[in-house]
Amino acid sequence: MGVVSTREAIKMAREAELDLVEVAPNSVPPVCRIMDFGKFLYEREKKDREARKAQTKIEIKEIRLRPKTNEAHRDFKVDDARRWLEHNMKVRVTIRFRGREITYPEIALEDLKEIAQQLSEVSAVEQPPAIEGRNMSMLLAPSKGGGKKKKDEAEKQPEPS
Repeated sequence: MGVVSTREAIKMAREAELDLVEVAPNSVPPVCRIMDFGKFLYEREKKDREARKAQTKIEIKEIRLRPKTNEAHRDFKVDDARRWLEHNMKVRVTIRFRGREITYPEIALEDLKEIAQQLSEVSAVEQPPAIEGRNMSMLLAPSKGGGKKKKDEAEKQPEPS
C-alpha cells in the first residue's frame, strides 16, 4: 500500500472487516498490516505446538555406585547403562563417597574410567570425571553411530553357509 496515514489505514481495515496490526513499531515510519489478528494468533500458536512436538527430549539416566561396590553389582549397573545408551538416553555415572572414602578419589576415578571403557562401543564421554562435593561423576552420551542400529544390522545379515 505504501505510506498511508493512520486514519486512512484504520478506515481501510474497517472496510475490509479486518484488524490493523503494527508489525514493526521501531521502524520509521512504523509498519502495519491489515489482517485477521485472531487467525494470526491461532496460526502462530499452532506452529509453536508443532515445534514443541518436533523437539527431542533427551533424558538423563543415572547409575549410582560407591568406591566399595563389587564388580558383579557394577556389571548389572553397566548393563542398564548400556541399554539406556542404546535407546539414545544420556547416562550420568556417579560414585558417592561416604566417610573417609573421600581421601581416596583415585579408586573412584579408576572405576569411572573402567566403566567408560566397558561402554566405549555405545557411548562417548561427554563430561569427564569430576568431583562435586562428596560425589565424583561423569556424563556419557550415546555415540553418533547409534549402538542399537549396529546390533540390529548384525542380526539381519544372513550367516554364510
